[in-house]
Amino acid sequence: MPRRPLHTTGAAEAPLRAALRELRITLGVPGEFPPDVLAEAESAAAAPALPDTDATDLPLFTVDPPDSADLDQAMHLARRRDGFRVHYAIADVAAFVKPGGALDTEAHRRVQTLYFPDGKVPLHPAVLSEGAASLLPRRSVPALLWRIDLDAEGRTVATDLRRALVRSRAKLDYAGVQRQIDDGTAEEPLALLKTVGLLREELERERGGISLGVPEQEITERNGAYFLHYRAPRPADGWNAQISLLTGMAAADLMTASGTGILRTLPTAPDGAVARLRRSARALHIDWPHHVSYADVVRSLDPGNASHAAFLHECTTLLRGAGYTVFSGGELPSPAVHAAVAAAYTHCTAPLRRLVDRYAGELCLAISAGQGVPEWVLAALDDLPREMADGGRRANTVERECVDIIEAALLKDRIGEVFEGVVVDVKEHEPAVGTVQVEEPAVVARVEGGGPLPLGERLRVRLIQAEPGSVKVQFAPAQA
Repeated sequence: MPRRPLHTTGAAEAPLRAALRELRITLGVPGEFPPDVLAEAESAAAAPALPDTDATDLPLFTVDPPDSADLDQAMHLARRRDGFRVHYAIADVAAFVKPGGALDTEAHRRVQTLYFPDGKVPLHPAVLSEGAASLLPRRSVPALLWRIDLDAEGRTVATDLRRALVRSRAKLDYAGVQRQIDDGTAEEPLALLKTVGLLREELERERGGISLGVPEQEITERNGAYFLHYRAPRPADGWNAQISLLTGMAAADLMTASGTGILRTLPTAPDGAVARLRRSARALHIDWPHHVSYADVVRSLDPGNASHAAFLHECTTLLRGAGYTVFSGGELPSPAVHAAVAAAYTHCTAPLRRLVDRYAGELCLAISAGQGVPEWVLAALDDLPREMADGGRRANTVERECVDIIEAALLKDRIGEVFEGVVVDVKEHEPAVGTVQVEEPAVVARVEGGGPLPLGERLRVRLIQAEPGSVKVQFAPAQA
């Protein structure tokens, strides 16, 4: 798909950079790290708490976007006589961050890494997140090392977790992983990512879980120019995600068995939401027999089909309401499961970028070792759901507003032009108002005017407004 560049030099960059700067101010986004935080980070990077176990002989590899340096996870997959063994190393942030110190306090203020088109606002200083604590290749780094044994069908049969020194051998990216697996050049530890991933996807189907393959609208930067494009997830993306899901489920199992923990939960969608989806399916000419589950319908869809993509867009409404739930004293919360995972689940695999994962990892370490949970972990648990909710709202707003700003910057000089698109959403009680997905540039924006909009169908639309930072992109149906 052609991409229309937005150059960020000279006069053209001013409205965009001003809008992004104003967004940071409006949302109260943290700026530079305070001097005491940077000093503590430098000191911790030079002298982390090192584990007793040395697992640097394990040939781990990472799978991340090619330009990523904050690498939270590394893996190694192997066959066992009657199944598979998954080693999953997670960056050991607690080896660097002292409870109650300046780094810890700042992490609670930031909650999670925020991503802007012109740079990110990290949870931890780069000397840690992109240096000493990151699982970059050819460096010995402290980690939380999960060992999860699976049977021949991919079901978990044994779990072990301990602190260990690890050493990644290779930094791989998603496109390269897909290419190596497809052309048969992947060595067995990487080739098994497909084998184990497919087995775990089948188990996901069995338990009624669902992973939405919605095409993503992405912002990329190249040589001082920004681009918007759509990216459909690759199969390797899903296989890699299954390893993280597997670990999150193993962590949740440890917590629920012990009676203390923090889960990532999502209530079952109310009947009204599912009924609305069924109406959308009918409008989009998608066959959804009453005896077929929502999850099975979603898995049958092709994101490259315009009607199917529109329906997948609608399906994201069922994921609203996710949060974090703390429990103790042996009494499990209600709900205790994540409806999309269809199992108990927690976030524990991204501690460089998300605050809660450090605490989940420490809980699991203590439980796995049969030891008491550290007091600093217990003392923070009750406040974590609120902190994560606030941080999550800010991150979602940053993502949404940044895309709006880039879209407006791309289109501000094209008012009155006509574009080809597909209607991906229509307001239930305002059928003349909805959302259109424009093909080029890759813009998703409001469309309003005329009669009822044709959900899931192609529509020529005219751009009527766009001004970065002040007026979001809006279209109107073009006259035939």
